[in-house]
Amino acid sequence: MPKPQKAVGRRGFLRTAATGAAGVVTGATTGYGHTQQDQDHSHQAIPSDLTLRVKALESLLVDKGLVDRVALDRIVDAFETKIGPRNGARVVARAWVDPAYKKRLLADATTAMEELGFHRHQGEDIVALENTAKIHNLVVCTLCSCYPWPLLGLPPVWYKSAPYRSRAVIDPRGVLKEFGVDIDAEVEVRVWDSTAEIRYMVLPVRPAGSARFTEETLAALVTRDSMIGTARVTLDVNQVQA
Repeated sequence: MPKPQKAVGRRGFLRTAATGAAGVVTGATTGYGHTQQDQDHSHQAIPSDLTLRVKALESLLVDKGLVDRVALDRIVDAFETKIGPRNGARVVARAWVDPAYKKRLLADATTAMEELGFHRHQGEDIVALENTAKIHNLVVCTLCSCYPWPLLGLPPVWYKSAPYRSRAVIDPRGVLKEFGVDIDAEVEVRVWDSTAEIRYMVLPVRPAGSARFTEETLAALVTRDSMIGTARVTLDVNQVQA
């Protein structure tokens, strides 16, 4: 388990990521910027110097009158609260409770997500990939950071990093293990490379013990990472007994 590290420059950041901790973190890492205490809220740590440069650029653009801070806040809020992973979570939950919808989703995810009011922004096609007991799907974009924004919102830092983009193809099982997902040898791992034209969303396995859950409760369980394929949807003991 790597030791906690202080903020480093871009080169050091990417070098650290290549060994299983893509990001500068405090506490025990679980790989690609995750810490144990961050798992519940999907926090992605980034180098402080990068954060400062972004803030400086934003302030400069606002001071020059090129960007309206209120408009910028609205755009960020839209992607975080309206175009964020909760959209994809609603799609997943509906597929879990409605077999007919699931069939439509797997046949034509673009049309199926539009049934729930979620629309493409750049003309891309969305493909849903179903995880099963025998197949685990993992999504990556090897060239840049193509990502299903209407369903998952802003892509995480690690998804755009060079180490993830390369290693997810070369050693997908190793990458998944760093995210805390151990894949049995008999399970086939399929890696899907997103493009500007086709983007993927994983339909994770519904967790055991959730048969009595409502669609809304199920949606609350689904995480962004589970729809990329770097996490499973799980229940804790209290949720199962509730």
